[in-house]
Amino acid sequence: MIDERTEEFAALHAFDLLEGAEKVAFEARLAGDPKLQALVRELRESASALAFSAPVAAPGSGLKARLLEQISGSSQAGSGAKLLPFRLPTLIPWAVAASLAVLAAWLGQNLLATRADADALRLESRLAQLAQRDAENRLAAERIILGQEVRNSGQQLADARQQLADTANQIVAVNQHAAEIAQQLKTQADLAQFKIATLSSMLGNSPQALAVAVWNPARQEGLLTVEKLPALAKDQDYQLWVVDPKYKDPVNGGVFSVDPDGVARVQFKPDQPITSVVKFAVTRERKGGVAKAEGPFVLLSQ
Repeated sequence: MIDERTEEFAALHAFDLLEGAEKVAFEARLAGDPKLQALVRELRESASALAFSAPVAAPGSGLKARLLEQISGSSQAGSGAKLLPFRLPTLIPWAVAASLAVLAAWLGQNLLATRADADALRLESRLAQLAQRDAENRLAAERIILGQEVRNSGQQLADARQQLADTANQIVAVNQHAAEIAQQLKTQADLAQFKIATLSSMLGNSPQALAVAVWNPARQEGLLTVEKLPALAKDQDYQLWVVDPKYKDPVNGGVFSVDPDGVARVQFKPDQPITSVVKFAVTRERKGGVAKAEGPFVLLSQ
């Protein structure tokens, strides 16, 4: 970069005002510095343009009279006096050169100020670009972090929902298992209350006849399973009786018939509430059954 001192030498060189060692040193540097050469050309072109753009100055109306008066006075001062030649034309080039030098210095200062302003503007623009890029980078980083946090939150929410679903399934399974255990316990408790009795044959011609009665006191109902009982005539039925000490006579449990193989499976419910079962009995009665046992006993429990 061309410093301020070098620019001053360039302005003086453009107007041929450098002399001696300074001129030699500057021209040596000028020969190897393209930027300095461009600056000198620019200053010379500016000076030429200013010279040609200056308006033509007409001499004043009294200039001629004053010059003649000065010449006449000099002649009267003495015939032996030597008239000095008029040196005004000699001073004009130096005045012009001085003016151009001042102008060049002013232009150089303006050029330096302009370049400084341009450099400052470029620096401010560069700083603004850097600030904008930094803001964009921070924004991008924040977006990435926010996106990652959203994805992590979504994954955590999905995991929490899955854990909740697994926990709910486990609770359902535990409840189901507990219900099964409760049912088993209830079944065991019910079985402990059940009355199970085996009825043996009272018939001499059918000693192999057998029956099993299961009584549920909580529900006041039971199940009778019969095997190898002889088939009855069409006007007869088998009738089941429940013996309870509460009642004087056995309580009617209903009538049933067997298939050709002598098998029957009958659900029964006594006509009256039963508090305690002592025995079960099966009689052969007329069709439709009777209110009080009349026929012979076919089966009887122990």
